[in-house]
Amino acid sequence: MKDKERIQSQISKLEEKYKDSGQDLNAYLDGLLYQRYLTYWDYIHLDTLLSLQVPRTYFPDEEIFIMYHQITELYFKLILHEQKQLVDDKSQKLDFFIEKVRRINSYYSALISSFGIMIKGMEREQFLQYRMALLPASGFQSAQFRMIELYATPMENLVHQSKREEFSSRNTIEELYENIYWKSGATDSSTGEKTLTLKQFEYRYTPRLIRIAKQVKNNTIYHKYLDLPPELRQNNELVNSLKSLDLNANVNWPLMHMGSAHRYLGKESGDLKATGGTNWKEYLPPSFQKIVFFPKLYTNQELNDWGKQWVDHIFNPNKISN
Repeated sequence: MKDKERIQSQISKLEEKYKDSGQDLNAYLDGLLYQRYLTYWDYIHLDTLLSLQVPRTYFPDEEIFIMYHQITELYFKLILHEQKQLVDDKSQKLDFFIEKVRRINSYYSALISSFGIMIKGMEREQFLQYRMALLPASGFQSAQFRMIELYATPMENLVHQSKREEFSSRNTIEELYENIYWKSGATDSSTGEKTLTLKQFEYRYTPRLIRIAKQVKNNTIYHKYLDLPPELRQNNELVNSLKSLDLNANVNWPLMHMGSAHRYLGKESGDLKATGGTNWKEYLPPSFQKIVFFPKLYTNQELNDWGKQWVDHIFNPNKISN
């Protein structure tokens, strides 16, 4: 009897839900009756997913290279999924804020720990050959990572370190974008000429990145933190979570790239250039870029020393004792 009453109650709720759709409930029930059962492979589009790895050469390790970058982009999408919820939130609830940052950190932790696939999971000889078929494509062209930065912090914090003191929130989005730090990584320092990698990226994504930057102006995750009541801003769990996010995104993640680049592109007779022509030794080190999402969480000394110890450890492993 209870089951019948429950079913009748659910039917009544469904009738209420669909009464404004222009069709009665019977039409929707017929749809349920005739539709196929949902399978796992259809739900996640497994066959399509497994068909998206299309190597440009016959070297077996290239497929590893493709899949790892695809997995990385999916994690970036997960990070953006949480960031968008944070910037859209109006509740200022501490638990919500902490939980979203915790999830973002968990995605970064998975990415960082998985980078061993790139560092130790491919033969260097294969990489140095198939990489020549990938020009001018480069991981530098990951638009999602640039979006992650825009959602995290105001654009003035993303201006190249050498020019950062010349800019502030009073500058236009367009002015800040022209001086954003990552452009220097794909620009010839002697001629000022942009690489084809950068030109392609700007042509494809500049309108979208500008639009996002304008949408989150004064409403980034950092702004959300600064807008919290003072007692919530001082919450240790939140502060530590945001610091972890800063370190994950702006120190640990680029350093994993440095480790990979050092293994595959570094050599005694001189370093090789990345596939997109980026100068990875100048572009990747956190101590050179000093990108910090949440600068008010740190002392001036911490900001001055940002990433330096980790970078020294990459290139001078005997210099640091602990």
